[in-house]
Amino acid sequence: MVRDITGKHPEYFEAILQLRDSSEAVIDYVEHEFSRGKIPITQALEVKNGLDFYAADSQFTRSLGKRLQEKFGGELVVTASLYGVKKDREVYRVTVLFREASFKKGDTVEYKGDEYLVVVLGNEIILQEKGGKKLHVKYREMMKVKKRE
Repeated sequence: MVRDITGKHPEYFEAILQLRDSSEAVIDYVEHEFSRGKIPITQALEVKNGLDFYAADSQFTRSLGKRLQEKFGGELVVTASLYGVKKDREVYRVTVLFREASFKKGDTVEYKGDEYLVVVLGNEIILQEKGGKKLHVKYREMMKVKKRE
């Protein structure tokens, strides 16, 4: 469902989608999804290591973050901060941060000095040793996983 923002300020936004260390494929996917969902992007800013999209629909932006993690694999952090009170109701602004993993499914990586194969990039990273033992790694540990050449 497309939320009607008729009568809102031209720079109205409810959510910020922050893409960090992301490939062109991720950026193209995000732009296509916003366009397909007919969600207005009031501003797109280039920042030091990525892009910030200011969007008019927080629910859509949250779900897009989840789809990004499922499709591309990476760290997803969703935060909400109180923006104000309108008609006795608290109004929140949502920030969705997505940081793409530097490795893909099937890559050989090093984690804590051992060599693993990346088996799954979903809600968490699943690595597998040569002996078959699997290791579950949270995305907050993603920076410790290094791709082997």
